Amino acid sequence: MSNTEYTNVYTGTEVNIQYLQSVLDKAGISSIVKNNHESGVRGGFYGGDAMQVQLLVHISHKEEAEKIVKATFPN
Repeated sequence: MSNTEYTNVYTGTEVNIQYLQSVLDKAGISSIVKNNHESGVRGGFYGGDAMQVQLLVHISHKEEAEKIVKATFPN
């Protein structure tokens, strides 16, 4: 998996990310969660802000995913 194939469509709390992931999944869009804080904790060191979890989608689904994100969290 190349990082250039995926793009961030939302950054927020893990709870919001999990909800968005389920909404995107129902729309047929697979996603990846990037959580540097959790990765750091599991690795035994600090790895980032717990409130800055990222939701990534394949670039081919970026526009559709962004529309869903805006409809789900308008602010």
